[in-house]
Amino acid sequence: MAESQNIEWKELWRDEYLKWICGFANAQGGKIYIGTDDNGNVVGIQDSKKLLEDIPNKVRDVPGILVDVNLLTKDRKDYIEIQERRYYGDV
Repeated sequence: MAESQNIEWKELWRDEYLKWICGFANAQGGKIYIGTDDNGNVVGIQDSKKLLEDIPNKVRDVPGILVDVNLLTKDRKDYIEIQERRYYGDV
């Protein structure tokens, strides 16, 4: 599945993605996948456990939004799904 107005694929977490989450919250919601390339292929991430703690806290503390953050694994590679809660579309 390609990127869309509700889906973003990112190889690494950057705090600038908080803007994307705000945009999702002000629209129909959406998902960001961290540890994927631009085609949605899983490339994996380092420190996935730390990101599982850090991301929800940053999203809560900076823009004040609650998101679901899930650790997923494919082909022994961890990646993270960040879902703004109003988005329930399939990927």
